Amino acid sequence: MRDRGIRTFITVLAGVAVIYFGVTGHRQSGEEGSGISGGIVLLALLASALAWHLTKPGPAK
Repeated sequence: MRDRGIRTFITVLAGVAVIYFGVTGHRQSGEEGSGISGGIVLLALLASALAWHLTKPGPAK
């Protein structure tokens, strides 16, 4: 992937997906409390960093 815009989009999408599924899973557990926990934010950052690393361009041929 040479287009940095697509790489950034995939990175942001990975982070948002982790936050979305983390929050919806938290709501379904029946616990009171709103917001995003620190663990979910940390997982979102790790998922974004992994997506950024995995989509970096390879060496030029």
